Amino acid sequence: MNEIKTDIGKALDVKTLIEYSPNSIVNKALIDTKAGAITLFAFDEGQGLSEHTAPFDAVAQIVEGETEITIGDSAFCAREGNLVIMPANVPHALRAVKRFKMLLTMIRA
Repeated sequence: MNEIKTDIGKALDVKTLIEYSPNSIVNKALIDTKAGAITLFAFDEGQGLSEHTAPFDAVAQIVEGETEITIGDSAFCAREGNLVIMPANVPHALRAVKRFKMLLTMIRA
C-alpha cells in the first residue's frame, strides 16, 4: 500500500479542499496508511453509494449539506456538523438529499 499524506502540518479549510462535480461523487485521499484512511468526499445532489459493507469501523463527519444514511434497517438524515459511526460488517448506504461533503475516517488497526 502506498502511504498518502497530503497537506501535513497545515491548518486546512476542509470545505474548500474539494469541489462538487455535476452528477458525480468526487473524493480526495488525505491520509491512507496501514492503520487507517481519511478521505474527503463531495456528493452532488441525488448521488450516493449503494448498500455495501466494510470490514472496518468508519466515521462519517458531515462537513456541509445533507445526506440520508441507512445503517442496517435504520435510515436517518445527517447534516453539517453531524458525526455518524458506521460499524464494521453492517450494511450501509448514503444518498445526497442536498449536495454534501463528508470526511470519512476508516480505522483499520
